[in-house]
Amino acid sequence: MNNPGQEQKAYIDHHLNRNIAVQLAHGMLGQTGFRLFSAPTFLPVYLYALSGSEFLVGLARSLEALGQMLTPVVGASLIGHRKKILGITLATSTLMRLQILFIALSGFMFGASNNSIWLIVFFMVLMGIFQGISVVMMNSLRAKVIPVRRRGFVSGWRNFLAGGTTATLAYFAGGYFIDHNILGDGYAALFLLAFLVASLGIFALAFTKEPRGVSLRKRENVVQSFRSLPRLLKENPPFARFFLVAALGSFGRMAMPFYILFAATQMDISGAMLGLLTTIWMLAGTVTNVFWGSIADRIGYRIVMIATLSMWTFAHCQLLFTDGIFGVVVFFVLFGTAFGGFNQARQNMVLELGVDKDIPLRIALSNMGINLVAAVGPLLGGVISLAFGYEVIFVICIVVQVIALGIMVGFVPEPRRANVVLTTDEDEA
Repeated sequence: MNNPGQEQKAYIDHHLNRNIAVQLAHGMLGQTGFRLFSAPTFLPVYLYALSGSEFLVGLARSLEALGQMLTPVVGASLIGHRKKILGITLATSTLMRLQILFIALSGFMFGASNNSIWLIVFFMVLMGIFQGISVVMMNSLRAKVIPVRRRGFVSGWRNFLAGGTTATLAYFAGGYFIDHNILGDGYAALFLLAFLVASLGIFALAFTKEPRGVSLRKRENVVQSFRSLPRLLKENPPFARFFLVAALGSFGRMAMPFYILFAATQMDISGAMLGLLTTIWMLAGTVTNVFWGSIADRIGYRIVMIATLSMWTFAHCQLLFTDGIFGVVVFFVLFGTAFGGFNQARQNMVLELGVDKDIPLRIALSNMGINLVAAVGPLLGGVISLAFGYEVIFVICIVVQVIALGIMVGFVPEPRRANVVLTTDEDEA
């Protein structure tokens, strides 16, 4: 009888080109839709225009991240024991996309009213809940069909294609949808477009050829999965330290809703300018993500994590001394380059720091930590901005990210060169 692990590897290799094409198509379309919606420009400005409150902008992002924080373990418990996970991944991801549609419809139906504001916040929370589940499933599926040696290529080009498409749509949408108030609410029209594009991504993902799982966990309910998390950290010290780095490094997300609001103190922000800054942010990440992926395939993701975290920290320093449009543009270039590479490294390195059967739990725990920061951060940032100004937010981010950088450099090894990559049950034995 053939070895199940060898059969799985042969299946993956046989369908690799098809699955790479599917991943690229899904990344280009699915990520484009979500990037239009979650960019640190359009939605914060829309919420601020409706409410006139920095605090509500921060509250909305915090509640969305709270949903993302609470549900990753649900995703891990739903798929950890399953031999195939494509079907449940498609269903959860569809539910997530529907929330963008409902947000667009809220804008169309209720306009600039309190009903519209709170409906948008409500659907952002629901989107966060489904996103927390879906991200675990999506990354676990990608880990099943794309071997380690090709993940940098796939991640880099997924982001390149998505970034290029998003940059083009963002520039068009900012200058046309918003400034011309298309369909009576330019922002709602933009989010409707984001939903339609993201839905095409799910259609593409359905063509995945998924192997049957070999290394599986026993079936666990959500409570049992939660109880497995402390043991996971205790038994895998490299992952535990990486988990801390990812959470602290992501503290920069506290400032994200306020980048564009701070920029508005330095320059006039029109719809066209929003589109331009979003395009710059997207293009910076787009052009460099292929570069980061190429480095990762040759050397590993540790060096990418260090480089991009350093750049994000420096971008916050630069923003403190920004004066005028040129400084704002430079910041969005640095931030886009750093943010895209940091997320690519974080999402892929977590797949390598342990055995295959624990991938859903590692993804879940990593996302919970990051989204805990994302949930508390924007709300805290809204309070800080009201009390002390935007600059204090950026200083706090700098301090926390420097601590994360120190831990990463000193205490987290490259998994491919430190005997911490245990990818099969045979390796465990």
